[in-house]
Formats: sequence, C-alpha cells, structure tokens
Amino acid sequence: MAGPHRRFSFALALTLFLATASCSLQAATTYFEVAAGSGPHDVAADPAADGPVYYTAQHTGKLGILDPRSGKVEEIPLGKGSAPHGVIVGPDRAAWITDSGLNAIVRVDARSRAVEFWPLPATAANANLNTAAFDGAGRLWFTGQSGYYGRFDPATKALQVWAAPGGRGAYGIASTPDGQIYYASLAGNHIAHVDPESGKATVIAPPTPGQGARRIWSDSRGRLWVSYWNTGHVGCYDPVKKTWREWPLPGKARTYSVWVDEKDKVWLAEWTRNALIRFDPVSERFTAFPSDRPDARVRQMLGRTGEIWGAESANDRLVRIATDF
Repeated sequence: MAGPHRRFSFALALTLFLATASCSLQAATTYFEVAAGSGPHDVAADPAADGPVYYTAQHTGKLGILDPRSGKVEEIPLGKGSAPHGVIVGPDRAAWITDSGLNAIVRVDARSRAVEFWPLPATAANANLNTAAFDGAGRLWFTGQSGYYGRFDPATKALQVWAAPGGRGAYGIASTPDGQIYYASLAGNHIAHVDPESGKATVIAPPTPGQGARRIWSDSRGRLWVSYWNTGHVGCYDPVKKTWREWPLPGKARTYSVWVDEKDKVWLAEWTRNALIRFDPVSERFTAFPSDRPDARVRQMLGRTGEIWGAESANDRLVRIATDF
C-alpha cells in the first residue's frame, strides 16, 4: 500500500505544481487596449516605474502614450504621410521616433508634447527608417531597411547617413553598456559593429547562413543577442572573444525580436507559437507566454526594471509581463 500511495502523492503534487506555475505565468501578463486600427508597431517604456509607455501607431501616423496605471491612451499626430516604425525613450526622457513615412527622425517632448522633425538628406530618400539607439555620447543612431544607417547629434543637430555594407536589410539596432553600436541586417543575414566616431560599419556573420538576423540587443556584459527570423534561432555574439553561440527555439519558430532584461534573461517575440518567450542562458530553458488572442504579431519589445513590454500589432493592444515571478 505504501508504494502506490507515494506514487499517487507525487503525481498529485506535480499536477498542483504545474497548475500553480501556469496560473503564475497567466497572472504575470496584462493587456492594454489602444485605438482601433492604429497597428501599434514598436513600444518603449519610460524607465520610471509606472511611467508612460510609448508606441508607434503605424497605420494612423501617430505616437501613442499609455498611462499603465489608468489604462488611458493619448495620441499625438505626427503629420501627413507619417508611418512611424520605431520608438525609444532618450536620455532626455523624450520619445524618439524613426518615421519611415516622413523619412525623418522625430522627437516628441514628454511634457509639452511638442513635435520636432529632422528629415534625412536627399541622398537617403526612401530609406525605410526602422529602429534607433543612443550611443555613449548621447548621439542617436538609426537604420533604414533600404540599405542605410545614420547618426543624429541632438546637441549640434548634425545628421549623417551612410550606405550599409551589403546593401538592403539594416533593421534592429542597439547599444552596449559601454556605448558601442551594433545593428542587425535582415536581408543581409549579418550583424554589424559601427564605430561611433568614424561611422564605419564592420560586418560580423553568424554561423548559420541565411538566418535573417532581425533584431539585436545587448546584455549587461556587452554580449549581443540576435533574433533569427528565417531559421527561428536566438544567437549570441561575444565581441571580446569574437565567438558565437546559437540556440534553436522549439518547433518551426519565426523569431521576430529580442530584448534582455536586468537579470540578463533573454526575451523573444515568436510568431509561430503566437507567444513571447523567455530564454534563460544559464539553464538554456525556454518559457512561453502565449497570447490569449490568435495571430497577435508582436514586433519590437522593450522594457524596464521588472517589466517586459510588447505591441500586439494585429490586436491593437499592448502586452506587459511582470518579470519578478
């Protein structure tokens, strides 16, 4: 009698543990509706706890501002022809936008809501602006999928654009803790390091060919994490050792974006499973947070201490996951 009773107790305990873990993951996720038809593309949270969360309403040419405490949404029109793609929060706490429709860098002041524009030069017409990041000197770097990357200095208002090595594809971009700049090339199947002073870009090829490096982010050690759209991997490049490691996500994954939290856990937007995925580089385990609606299409992810944020572009809502579970 003792043996079967012990087996039953263990099975019951395991069932209760899995049920509790599932409830915990569900409780960590909160959704916020935004304006219907806005098509939120990228999202960026102010670093202050409960501060505003910005998103690009790509379909309507606006910057959205969510108050996560109340759920209230404010929208700032960016002008005729606007199709904003990326948004980040700058050192000045303003929202900085890469607007592919206007072919311009756009700044929206956090307090006054004043909108400023800096158009790209004629040599980079139709750059198809994508994403931006600040370097260690407070300069804004950006990418254009048509085959460009550039730099804007908010202090001098100087704007420069370079042709990307390998042509089309410059996509996600990120800075390391020491202010270095790296971008990913989706069509070019590589990442590149940009010298912040000279502007020269050096191509770094991942081991997996044709991987479709889409987005990139740095961890606290300066290692670059890369989402592979075509092959469904997450890659990690160590610029000190000049070495790569790669992990395939479960199933036939389509890995859109990547972000690394303050605990150096890696977060990925995965379209096949319709989920946000947490990857622990120490245990090498993946944990899925599926959306409660089909075909959510989370594109960019960003976050702040204790939170990861994404934009469900097909559902016109934002998603927040508390990372302190």
